[in-house]
Amino acid sequence: MNNGAYTEHNNSFVYAPLFVCKTGRWYYNIQSDVKLQPCTKMDDWCFSIQTGVIMKKILVAVDSFKGSMTSLEAGNAIKKGIKSILPDTEVRVRPVADGGEGTTDVLIYGRDGVSRERCYVTGPLGDRITAEYTIYNAADGRTAVMEMAAAAGLPLVPENRRDPMHTTTYGVGEMINDAVSKGCERFIIGIGGSATNDGGIGMLQALGFYCLDADGHEVPYGAEGLGVLERIVITGKMLVRKNSSELAVADPVDTPIVGTAAISGAGAVDESCVDDDDFASRLSRCTFSIACDVTNPLVGELGCSRVFAPQKGADAEMVEIMDGYMKNYADVVERSAEGKSDRNTPGAGAAGGLGYAFLMFLGGKLMPGIDIVLSEIGLEADVEWADIVITGEGRIDAQTMMGKTPLGVAKLAKKHGKYVIAIGGCLGDGAENCVKEGVFNECYAVNNVLGIDDSDPEQVRTAMKPENAAANLTTCAAKITELKEQMSARVCRPARLR
Repeated sequence: MNNGAYTEHNNSFVYAPLFVCKTGRWYYNIQSDVKLQPCTKMDDWCFSIQTGVIMKKILVAVDSFKGSMTSLEAGNAIKKGIKSILPDTEVRVRPVADGGEGTTDVLIYGRDGVSRERCYVTGPLGDRITAEYTIYNAADGRTAVMEMAAAAGLPLVPENRRDPMHTTTYGVGEMINDAVSKGCERFIIGIGGSATNDGGIGMLQALGFYCLDADGHEVPYGAEGLGVLERIVITGKMLVRKNSSELAVADPVDTPIVGTAAISGAGAVDESCVDDDDFASRLSRCTFSIACDVTNPLVGELGCSRVFAPQKGADAEMVEIMDGYMKNYADVVERSAEGKSDRNTPGAGAAGGLGYAFLMFLGGKLMPGIDIVLSEIGLEADVEWADIVITGEGRIDAQTMMGKTPLGVAKLAKKHGKYVIAIGGCLGDGAENCVKEGVFNECYAVNNVLGIDDSDPEQVRTAMKPENAAANLTTCAAKITELKEQMSARVCRPARLR
């Protein structure tokens, strides 16, 4: 952003600062083609605008406007506005998400072989529930997209029964089992919104790992099981649990338990409790991309027990006990893994330690959701093609800079030297930093551009109602496009968008 100094002529294009305040008034002052006189008035936010930007190929990649429009609907609304001013401009719309709401729809958009799957799994309380996930065909393999919350999410547990000491991730493993049986070897799994704090051992049990106490019996569900855990072994076959009963294992053989190397060998097991298929060998070929937007370690002050367990029903005493159980879990893994432990890896504490289980046992990669999505949909090729990249979401504020969709899209665009415009329904505290820190070249709010009073809740609600939101976004995009075209043509006079 150019604030307080003049900008030299650059390849016949004029670069001008633009200021916008809550009243919707735009301020800019061009002294000549060569030198700019900075504006003297800045109210709430300051945003830069560049004249002469080539607008022949535009990529629109915006997140959903929550409660108003899906990502695709919002993108098409912006495209309509641009095309109303520049009918010959080529505009590509790509739906995007950051691992939260709407991610599955984004990942399957335009894919072949998409199917919605349902399977019966063990819920967080140990009862049988129905979980859903999606399968699609990708260039590098049949891919399953899952939310762990479908099998072990907090909404599945009534508030009066929330107890992370006993809730389990067993159903997450059963979902994976189901997808592997249907030929999936690639997994994209979101692990937000869990009701559990069991370190993922429930999932491991469902995948054929035996989590054993000192007597060689499987440990109970939940964090409680971590407290008596002594060793973890792999059977080499898929475990079929019968009525959630405990299974005794005679003379198990310990095997390495880090990464896919863990899934090898076999211990002595009750043959009535395993299927005939070598499930472990198929599981070893699977890759796991884990959408994880928290950086908490497994244990300690910032660990999963102390930070997340209270919202899952734990009191202060339980929190301390469970953190001790998690330390025991990590110690067991360290012993079996010859000293290797990732207990302090950022994200290991995600979903009550489920992140740790993916890291240590399944070779999972913990990544920000937006990074997984952008890579999976191949957005980089579209960014390279474009002259301008437009991104955005319902509200642009300080949280936008914390790994949300517009930040991910902008970083990818900046990697290729592209000009980035952001459009939000409204702007909140910290929005100005998105421009000041160079994330966006320009930033707009529908409310500001259309003169909607942010201080009037009714006006804001009306503007973003589903029946109004798309039309308002289209009008906003048209006005922005028109202004940029005027300035590119050196219509250099103060303007007010109405």
